Amino acid sequence: QVQLVESGGGWVQIGGSLRLSCVGSGSDFSINNAMAWYRQAPGEERELVASISSGAYYDHSVKGRFTISRDSAKNTLYLQMNSLKPEDTAMYYCAAPRHGSDFSKGHTWGQGTQDHQD
Repeated sequence: QVQLVESGGGWVQIGGSLRLSCVGSGSDFSINNAMAWYRQAPGEERELVASISSGAYYDHSVKGRFTISRDSAKNTLYLQMNSLKPEDTAMYYCAAPRHGSDFSKGHTWGQGTQDHQD
């Protein structure tokens, strides 16, 4: 069983920064497994933003602006978002493997946190 709770979204000026957090818990959760951030804009499909396992992966649209990281002591995944653009406005979701240490058997999702740019 895995539970994920995101926080840190909000209103920010274009060009500003936000840091999203995702706290994981449950008997099947390990912060050291593969983890990821997705986002979904209104009317769009959910898309992968960044993931972390042995290394980090970034979608080309956020590379150089976003940084994914994790704190093992706090069971927390982060997404530092800098130089925000209007097209970054979306609901952001944290994802952990449903079973095992990677996403081959599906995703468990958090409830999401909304990011808005003015």
